[in-house]
Amino acid sequence: MSITAEERKVLLRSQQGELDAVRMYNALSKVVKDPRDAETFRQLSAEEGRHAAVFKAMTNEVLKPKSTKAIVIPLLYRLIGKKKLYPLIAKGEYDAVKKYEPVAARFPEVESVKADEQRHGDTVLALL
Repeated sequence: MSITAEERKVLLRSQQGELDAVRMYNALSKVVKDPRDAETFRQLSAEEGRHAAVFKAMTNEVLKPKSTKAIVIPLLYRLIGKKKLYPLIAKGEYDAVKKYEPVAARFPEVESVKADEQRHGDTVLALL
């Protein structure tokens, strides 16, 4: 199945977002106070890595994770605390669900990633 230029852009952005989330959740797992939160973030990091692999299989591109979120999110955890930060993280997961909408219909593998992102948002909020 051929991919349109617009779909390719969405898939590449999605792949980058998943890679960045791997790094972010890993970094966050190292600074949170609650061991349950840390374990949850390690699990989410691993799942985001699997999502990145799904998109990589579709784009055939090797992307490098960016460190911005891995630096900013742990800093925000220290500054504003989990009660304010976790809803922001959950919102990012829910926003990903919307971003995957245009390609999920044509690419069934994206549908399961989309469902995981919804669950990730719910999981992060459940830590509060």
